[in-house]
Amino acid sequence: MTGDPTDVPADAPARAALAERAVISRHVRSLYGMPGTALGVVGWPPSRSDRTYRRWHYWWQAHLLDCLVDAELRDPDPVRRGRVTAVARGIRWRNGGRWTNNYYDDMAWLGLSLERARSAGIVDASGAIRRLTAELLGSWSDTDGGIPWRRGDDFRNAPANGPAAVLLARLGHVRRAADTVDWLLDRLLDRPTGLIMDGIRAGGVLQREIYTYCQGVVLGACVELAHRGDGDDATRFAALVPPLVAAVERHLAPAGVLRGHGGGDGGLFTGILARYLALVAVGLPGDGAEAVVTRHAAGRLVTASAQAAWTHRAEVAGLPLFGDDWSNGAQVPSSTGAGWLDDGATGSSRQPQRDLSVQLGGWMLLEAAATLPVG
Repeated sequence: MTGDPTDVPADAPARAALAERAVISRHVRSLYGMPGTALGVVGWPPSRSDRTYRRWHYWWQAHLLDCLVDAELRDPDPVRRGRVTAVARGIRWRNGGRWTNNYYDDMAWLGLSLERARSAGIVDASGAIRRLTAELLGSWSDTDGGIPWRRGDDFRNAPANGPAAVLLARLGHVRRAADTVDWLLDRLLDRPTGLIMDGIRAGGVLQREIYTYCQGVVLGACVELAHRGDGDDATRFAALVPPLVAAVERHLAPAGVLRGHGGGDGGLFTGILARYLALVAVGLPGDGAEAVVTRHAAGRLVTASAQAAWTHRAEVAGLPLFGDDWSNGAQVPSSTGAGWLDDGATGSSRQPQRDLSVQLGGWMLLEAAATLPVG
């Protein structure tokens, strides 16, 4: 059934709590039955490869961890704290006992989630964070600038450099974080729209696709640098936020609701943008008119999107199930028929509502909305 907004809790924290319950009940299981571990099953209803964790998607799990930290900050609970530890342990075990892999964007996302879990006092992940940070610092090119998408690749993109900049700023590597944001704006800013493009290959060949999460990570890095940079640098990075928020509102939010990118990896993209728009709404410094307008605009995008996602949710056993497009009704996925088959290339099913990424995106959005001031 499609959700009726008149028969559900109207406050954002209650909605976020129901989204958490939905994801935990449908997707989160122990890894191979090992005590003290947990991992997200990447499809629901699950295929055999989902149930056995043959497909598991390292970076989706990093965002599961991040959403759990969101929930713990919203409503502390000892059971959830144990789940955060179990998911962190499950990621490492499923990854062959290592924290690292071959993709710098993946490692940046896991570093961010572990840093937030450590800062919240949930897990002591200092060794893992040091290992992941060393990978990001060591991958910077003094010749071309930026870090590559993956080891041995000449493709340098916003999905790797953006989250790396956020993490490095939070860990005190402010100069490298600032250099990374400057590189992103110099190489990947699409001047006609004011948005950040996907990436650049050797020889200056641009990948001009515009994705929502590329905007989010640059916004997040700028806010962090506005707080951590020195003097003029802090002011400069704060000043970069208003035009990017305005560009998002103009080009990526039809009727005021953030647009989606389908299932698979794309299911996470717009939730990530919502996370960092909420950071802008509560964390962009400044008392001037432009800063105030920008904070309100960022908050408005998050709250309108959260309302749309809730209004257009489906429900299964009284818990929400979100669509990949928050402006349209979600469909309950079927476990039979051709529409259920997995697309191995993207990790998406032909029914995107099956994907853990899509459900995490909805949960992430509602947690972002729950951080905003009422009224």
